[in-house]
Amino acid sequence: MKQRMLETEIDDDLSAAPSAPLDQLPVKLPPPRRRRRSLVALVFLLPWLIGMIGITLGPMIASLLLSFTDYNFLRAPEWVGIDNYARIFADDPRFLTSLGVTFTYVVVSVPLQLAFALGIAVLLNQGLRGLAFYRSVYYLPSLLGTSVAIAILWRQIFGADGLFNQLLGLAGFEDLPNWIATPELALGTLITLNVWTFGSPMVIFLAGLRQVPSELYEAAAVDGAGRWTRFARITIPMISPVIFFNLILQMIGAFQTFTQAYIVSGGSGGPVDSTLFYTLYLYQKAFRDFDMGYASAMAWILLLIIALFTWLAFATSNRWVHYGED
Repeated sequence: MKQRMLETEIDDDLSAAPSAPLDQLPVKLPPPRRRRRSLVALVFLLPWLIGMIGITLGPMIASLLLSFTDYNFLRAPEWVGIDNYARIFADDPRFLTSLGVTFTYVVVSVPLQLAFALGIAVLLNQGLRGLAFYRSVYYLPSLLGTSVAIAILWRQIFGADGLFNQLLGLAGFEDLPNWIATPELALGTLITLNVWTFGSPMVIFLAGLRQVPSELYEAAAVDGAGRWTRFARITIPMISPVIFFNLILQMIGAFQTFTQAYIVSGGSGGPVDSTLFYTLYLYQKAFRDFDMGYASAMAWILLLIIALFTWLAFATSNRWVHYGED
């Protein structure tokens, strides 16, 4: 009797519960149809998988293995353990020189580029007419800045008889140097080239500035805050995630700079190795000296350096990056 009453109460509860719409009920496909759908999805993913394994993952694994070998293209790799890494840190002064040049380039050029890009973005955000035209013009150097043609043009501009010296000569300056052949000045020309390609971070900054509520500026103006105070206390905190995003992208790109240094210095690293970027030295070891095992070890050290700097940026971001919930 008790069991029958319990079954009756369960049936009543089930009949009183609201039924889910038919389109929300889980549909279980028969196994052949599920396999067919999985196969279709795999076919669409196949080009990405081939590229990921064949172009990215496979060469990465191969370079990691080669970094522990002595390999020069002409004979089979010979396992040498960590000898390549020991040589890099103990017996290669040019490696330390390339690190110093690259660190200087990253530390100087990236903040200057971001500051310049933010300044132009703030000006363009003032409601100028023809904004689309100015945005395209300022973005153009980012498309051309890493090309071989622009690097050759830059080499001509800062040569002994280049356009830059001609303009300075018209202004009355004399005994002008060959900027790319002077050790103290050669790296500065490449830093200037990187700052000139500010278009990409500028467009991202401009998009971030458009998201700052105008009510904040109006309230601050009512309280008597000036333009600089509004910029420092409202604009910078509100777009700090965009600044952080641009910082990461430009920092990683600066560590991998190669084309400009190769063309401007003629592939040699400039006078007294003043423009011997890390990637340029890696290229020399791989394709001039044919020491592929050594170059592979350098590539993995560069990966670790970029990973370290990226981790440091993320680890310190909570002190100055403010998100919406903050």
